[in-house]
Amino acid sequence: MMGPGMMNGFGGFGAFGWIGIILNLVITIGVIVGIIWLVTWLVRRFSAGDQSSTTRYGGSGAQPTPREILQTRYARGEISRDEYQQLLADLT
Repeated sequence: MMGPGMMNGFGGFGAFGWIGIILNLVITIGVIVGIIWLVTWLVRRFSAGDQSSTTRYGGSGAQPTPREILQTRYARGEISRDEYQQLLADLT
């Protein structure tokens, strides 16, 4: 005779019993973490393209002028003072 909690012989937890419950929990948590990771990755990927054009040359998002590019290169140390002055003279 079966008791009220023993419907199918496995304690009412389906064919796998406690292993099935734990496995179901692990899979569910994995799916939730995967969805959160995917959404975070998509947001960062699509927002990174917008930030690069606005923060690199002063925030307006417009194309930098040749003078701004020259000043940036000099500030980074990519060109020497003499090169900067020569290129600046060429621009004016």
